[in-house]
Amino acid sequence: MAAPVQPLAALPESLDAAEAAPLLCAGITTFNALRHSGAVPGDLVAIQGIGVLGHLGIQFANKFGYRAVAIGRGAENARLAKKLGAAEYIDSKATNAAQELKKMGGARVILATAPSSKAMSELVDGLGPNGALVVVGASMDPIEVSPIQLIIGRRDIQGWASGIPSDSEDTLRFSELTGVRPMIEKYPLAKTAEGYARMISESGIPRGIAYVTSSEKCRWRITRSDRFDVLTGWFASGKLSSLSV
Repeated sequence: MAAPVQPLAALPESLDAAEAAPLLCAGITTFNALRHSGAVPGDLVAIQGIGVLGHLGIQFANKFGYRAVAIGRGAENARLAKKLGAAEYIDSKATNAAQELKKMGGARVILATAPSSKAMSELVDGLGPNGALVVVGASMDPIEVSPIQLIIGRRDIQGWASGIPSDSEDTLRFSELTGVRPMIEKYPLAKTAEGYARMISESGIPRGIAYVTSSEKCRWRITRSDRFDVLTGWFASGKLSSLSV
């Protein structure tokens, strides 16, 4: 296989390819967004959502030395949030998450990973002085905020996409050293349908993510978003095949 050197990222030998794949997508997005957010160790950083992005964001926030607070919907997510490294868990179904953050002193950063503009809008008042709402969860609906909400406390709202190959390598190396890992499940190629069904059910793994492997020559990754599902295959020949389903 021949490829331009500029977009390539070196994969640490100790990382399994199936674990590295989500780190090169949701991983780099949350890692890069947090390290460029302006937060420093000890700051209160809230992670909204405990899905594919969120479950990695919580781990990175913890490893960066932030006071990581996870925000989810339902008391059943508390145990997972704590396991991932959250110091506190806020159930937004049972309480006003912004008010809970204010009781803690206000968040320096809220990393919005769940693609719900309504949920993001409701968190703005939970920002502390000079706090920033950093949006990585894509949604087509507008975030609603009044000028006075931003003026008081000098608050910011910003988006973050992903990064460049060197950021990918930084994400992989940091994850290798600190033990940050995605939650994945593997299925043989013959059980692709079973893996896909489990992904859709979102049972046991954040927002549904499954890996289907066959041999050293082919590895398939299945990922899900709220708007579409994509089945992508990487082949040893270097050919990339993608199918929307």
